[in-house]
Amino acid sequence: MESMSGIECFVRSAEAGSFSEAARRLSLTPAAVSKNVAKLESNLGVRLFQRSTRSLTLTEAGERFLAEVGSGLATIQSAVANLASADGQPAGTLKISMGTGFGRAYIVPLLGDFLQRYPAIVPDWHFDNRRVDMVAEGFDAAIGGGFELPPGVVARSLAPAHGVLVAAPDYFTNKTLPQSPIDLAQHDGILIRSPQTGRVRPWPLRNHANEQMPITLRTRMTMSDPDAACEAAQLGLGIALIAMPNALSYLESKKLLRVLPDWYVDIGTLSLYFTAQKLLPAKTRAFVDFVVEHFRTQKLAQRFSAF
Repeated sequence: MESMSGIECFVRSAEAGSFSEAARRLSLTPAAVSKNVAKLESNLGVRLFQRSTRSLTLTEAGERFLAEVGSGLATIQSAVANLASADGQPAGTLKISMGTGFGRAYIVPLLGDFLQRYPAIVPDWHFDNRRVDMVAEGFDAAIGGGFELPPGVVARSLAPAHGVLVAAPDYFTNKTLPQSPIDLAQHDGILIRSPQTGRVRPWPLRNHANEQMPITLRTRMTMSDPDAACEAAQLGLGIALIAMPNALSYLESKKLLRVLPDWYVDIGTLSLYFTAQKLLPAKTRAFVDFVVEHFRTQKLAQRFSAF
């Protein structure tokens, strides 16, 4: 029977495409990972990787072995983690990815209640507006919107992902409030660059009748962070298209107002993503259920809606 450490080193190396990256994720040295994989190959009597100075690729046997052991490894690790939970309670390091502004505004405030209920869980939360590779980077869960569902990952819907046009009341002191999307061409735009593509995505506006119109704002500036765009809009520098979770506090405090309130952008769905496993780790299940319940009691799905 091969050791779990050797199989895990193999699986993580296959996912990462290198021993050094696998070592980083496993908190081992590259030499230790390479040695464990070599021992596994020796015991199995087959070569699992083709190695070169610049690349690490699976052999045909390695691809078959990965397909057979990959999901089983996750199930076994989850079972061990659940058995090892403190006094039968969820325990362990909980690695979560979430957007910077969203996480600080809506998830960090839950920490006190969450840790009081689950004191043996240790949060390892990553705040980043990029889309992470959950499986390859070892995340237990991620919160985001508008993502395509990767293989091996499932999603729990939290709220609609709507974007709205916002501006400071002072911006319109000497300007006419737009009455139609066509009027946006006469106004300065604070645009947001995608952290994934580096581009400004040309989202179409739509209304209750599902009519669509382009956003024709003049580019006054471009930001890579929605909260920075909100701050720029608050200064009266232009009109910004902002996701409702980021815009909500500014709208409720009246620091920003909706522009063309009958129009919005449909970005998709704000969801909780986690790996598809037969046995989900207790710590991950606890987090998912806790966040879903919070969204329900605080009616965040309704508050994040553009309607």
